[in-house]
Amino acid sequence: MERTLARLLDSASLTPRGEPVPLGGGDIAEVQRLMTDQGAVVIKRDDPARLAGEADGLRALRQAGTRLIVPEVLAEGDGWLVMEALESGGGRSGGDAASLGEGLRALHADVGDAHGWPHDNACGLTPQPNAPLVDGRAFQRERRLLPLAEVCHQRGLMDSGLRRRLEAIAQGLEAWLPDAPASLLHGDLWTGNVLFTPKGPAIIDPAVYRHYPEVDLAMLTLFGAPGEAFFEAYWNGRAPADWPRREALFQLYPLLNHLLLFGGGYRGAVERAVARLEVA
Repeated sequence: MERTLARLLDSASLTPRGEPVPLGGGDIAEVQRLMTDQGAVVIKRDDPARLAGEADGLRALRQAGTRLIVPEVLAEGDGWLVMEALESGGGRSGGDAASLGEGLRALHADVGDAHGWPHDNACGLTPQPNAPLVDGRAFQRERRLLPLAEVCHQRGLMDSGLRRRLEAIAQGLEAWLPDAPASLLHGDLWTGNVLFTPKGPAIIDPAVYRHYPEVDLAMLTLFGAPGEAFFEAYWNGRAPADWPRREALFQLYPLLNHLLLFGGGYRGAVERAVARLEVA
C-alpha cells in the first residue's frame, strides 16, 4: 500500500485488512475497495481538485438530510478520497423508483439565492464553472451552453451552423423559460450514479451546484428511463406542462460534454436536441 494512502487511512483511524481491490466502472478515476477493521471503504485516486469537488458535493448532499443514501466522506488528501462503502442490493424492488423520486424531490426543495456554487468543480473530466448568477437563464447560457459550444467548435467537433443554432437557443431562453429558485442538484445524475441498496436508493459521484431541478431529471432520462413510478412520486401531481421542452434543453449540456469527451459520435444527439428545441 502506498505510504500517502496509508497515512491518510491512519489519520481517519482506519486500520486496513489486506490490500485494496480494484472496482469496475472507474473510467476516470482509479477506484478500489478496501476492508478495514472499521468496515469496508471505497478509495478513489484522481486529480486532487476533482476529488475535492466530489467530496464537497457528497457533504452537501448528506447535509440536505433527505432519505437518499449518500456515502460519507471519511478522509481526503494527496490525490485520494476515502468514502463509506455502500452495500449492494439484491435487485431493484418495486418501491425503489418511487423512493428515488421522493428523495430527489426533497433534495430539490433545498433552494438557495443564486444559481451556481461557491466553488468550481468538474463533470467527468470537464471543468465545470459555477460562479453564481441570480438569474437561472443567464446561468444556463453563460456557465453551461455557451462555454461548451465554444470549445467543441474550436476542436472541430461542431460546425459553425450548429454552433449558431445552439447560440440562438441559449440567447432565447428568456422568451419561454421562467426564472426559478436555485435547487440543490446532484449535477451528474445519470443512471450509473444511482445505486439501489437494501436500505434504499443511493446517489454517488456528484457534480453539485444549484440550478433548475429538471437538470437532474433530464440527466436521468438521457441514457435510460426511471419509470412512471419515479415521475409520479417526483412530480406529486405538479408536472410542468413544458417538461418535454425542458428535458431537451437540460440534456444539451451533458450531450455537449459527451461530444467534448468522447468525440463526434455524440454530434447527432446534440443536433437532435437542438432540433427539438427549435420546433417546441
